[in-house]
Amino acid sequence: MGSLAGQVALVTGSSSGIGEATARRLAAEGAAVVINSSSSVAAGERVAASLPQARYVQASIAEEAQCKRLVAAAAEHFGRLDILINNAGVTTVIPHADLDAVTDDVFRRIIDTNLLGTWYLTRAALPLLRQSPAGVVVNVTSIAGLRPTGSSIPYAVSKAALNHLTRLLAKVCGPVRINAVAPGLVQTPWTKDWGALHDAVAKQAPLRRSASAEDIADAIYGVVISRYMTGEVLLVDGGLSLVS
Repeated sequence: MGSLAGQVALVTGSSSGIGEATARRLAAEGAAVVINSSSSVAAGERVAASLPQARYVQASIAEEAQCKRLVAAAAEHFGRLDILINNAGVTTVIPHADLDAVTDDVFRRIIDTNLLGTWYLTRAALPLLRQSPAGVVVNVTSIAGLRPTGSSIPYAVSKAALNHLTRLLAKVCGPVRINAVAPGLVQTPWTKDWGALHDAVAKQAPLRRSASAEDIADAIYGVVISRYMTGEVLLVDGGLSLVS
């Protein structure tokens, strides 16, 4: 039996990338998993079908009503919720110096999903998480929330706000533990065309490569099982911030 046997995890944005790798990591440790995406239905259903105990639920976390429906579906399918991984997010690649390219619509779309969506879903899930002896939330943020970098200014701002939201919620939501994992550059479908950036990280970072989705999933799992950790933002960047 795995370390998470009998527990139920909800992983948002888990039809590919970090979310999928995390869902598979938690399932390997015995957890039942709710797979979620806003649009990639076929991919999400394939991930769920490949796991021992899993259900796919389509929902956009940018809408509070859909967040409530997603939590209700987890309760209906599995009768409990122990682990919430807030991984779903969006971005638009805009050079930071190009201020005029950041329209109100771009800014709102990113904030609505990355920040407000995490807020909505965490708040909706807390009643179930409080019933669990091991209730835990892990927010997937970014190095862009800690340093002046990232795919766009709105994205970086959303992740910085999410880091602070993590600490604020941890302060008032105990004994449910709330932490964040902040990846550096990760090899995912999002970044598959960012070859020059991956090469630059491989040259600079002490670990000589950008992260795989599985690297970040391992870090998320480590935070999930760290029973006396709350309010922390764990940077996972291969040491890049040590040298740049």
